[in-house]
Amino acid sequence: MELQPLADRLVVKRRVEAAVTDGNIVIPDAHRKKLNVGTVMAVGEGIRYQGKLLPVKVQVGDTVLFSENVGTEVVVEQEELLILRECDLLATFRP
Repeated sequence: MELQPLADRLVVKRRVEAAVTDGNIVIPDAHRKKLNVGTVMAVGEGIRYQGKLLPVKVQVGDTVLFSENVGTEVVVEQEELLILRECDLLATFRP
């Protein structure tokens, strides 16, 4: 199943804190911190403003930094994803 966001929304796969620390201590899944950084998996077409389509400025594959407590968490094919608006992004990182 493919999840296609509408308007200026993005589907982001959020990064999770590493399972093992530098001192080889294993962190249980329940205590692993979800980071405010993720990879863009899908992008909507943009929004219409005064009859013109304003496209979303990020691309699939970009790494993004976003605000805390934004978006909607969904599970698609046992994969946790986050749907958020472009205005919730703080920065992008491109390789």
